[in-house]
Order: sequence, then structure tokens, then C-alpha cells
Amino acid sequence: MSAESGIPTFRGSDGLWEGHRVEDVATPEAFERQPDLVHQFYNERRRGIAQAQPNAGHLALVPAESDWDLQIITQNVDNLHERAGSSKVLHLHGRIDQARTMEARPSIIDIQGDLNSSSCLPDGRKLRPNIVWFGELVPAISEAQNLVQMADAMLVVGSSLQVYPAAGLLFELPNDRPLVLVDPGKAGLHRPGLHHLQMGASEGIPQALAHLKSLFF
Repeated sequence: MSAESGIPTFRGSDGLWEGHRVEDVATPEAFERQPDLVHQFYNERRRGIAQAQPNAGHLALVPAESDWDLQIITQNVDNLHERAGSSKVLHLHGRIDQARTMEARPSIIDIQGDLNSSSCLPDGRKLRPNIVWFGELVPAISEAQNLVQMADAMLVVGSSLQVYPAAGLLFELPNDRPLVLVDPGKAGLHRPGLHHLQMGASEGIPQALAHLKSLFF
């Protein structure tokens, strides 16, 4: 979704995320071993995202709220949907512009600058990026499942359909409801009524919305 805004996708063909193994920057064990390295990695990502701008795909979803009860479920950790103007965004994997404390029921705060291993709240509780790392539960997955089960239609944009539990949300959509996939690659699933637009988000989302509108209006 955000690739055309200059934000790299999660992992490249070599399995690395921005040149790092996910085991070194995206697990609780990595943070325990090398908190400063993990903080440095997310600080750099946060600076890049702050300079990025919403692309035409993000912007096309905003006026669609006048036609639909549009609920966005994203695996992305950037805030480009919000900055574009979308009002209902559920972040499955957290947000990079936030930090959280370490408890099972954490306090979450907005941040703008960098974090380091000494970052903490005034009461001394240490802070980490508000990112769902590998090996951790996805707190918002139940809410996402409920949204998909109630949906009249589903639009999937730019997902590899390989990262679970998010990829499993497709199977929560009743079979009689339209599913549109916008992705320049080949479709990684087979489903009756699937409409695949093999293109990027900026070009594909307006076409996907027009297709869905033709089915319902």
C-alpha cells in the first residue's frame, strides 16, 4: 500500500528487512539482547516515514467513505492512511509513531523523536516501539475478524498473503461476497468471484472502487 510513497515493503526477495534479519530487529528476544540496535532500526524507519507522503491509493480511499462504511485493516505500521484523511483505520501490527510500555496491558503514547534503551515514562517504565513483533500475539486480530465477517465486500491491496494471522482474514469473508485484489504480482489464492487488478495501489484502488460500486449501486 505504501510502496509508492517510498516506504519499502516488509521483506525483499532475499528475506531481509532493510538489510537486517527479522530475528535481529523484529522479535522480543532481539530487543532483550540489543535494545539500542532495535531502537536505531525503528528510529531510522520512523524518520523515513515522517518524510513520506500518502500516495494516490491512500487518497482514493478517503472520498470512498461517502459511499461505504469503509473500515481499513492494515498490516503497515506507518500513519499514511490517517494523514491522507481516512477515519477508521485498524493497525494489526502497531504503529511506528507510537511507543508502549512492557506490560501485558501496556500504556501507549505518541512519539515524534528517537527512542533509545533508556527511554521511559516519568514513572520509570521502559518504552519499546509499539510494533507487534514475530512471536507475539496480534491484539487486534479478533476485531479485524469481526469486521471482515460483517463486510459486504473486501478489497485487498498489495499483500503477499503469506503473513499470518493477517492472511487468514480472507477466509473470514463469506463466499458470496465480492473480493477484489490489487497487486502487481500473481494472485496467491483461488476463490469464486475473485477480481484481480494486476497493478499498483495508486492505479488499482480507484479501479477497484469503481468495480465494487458497479456491483452495489
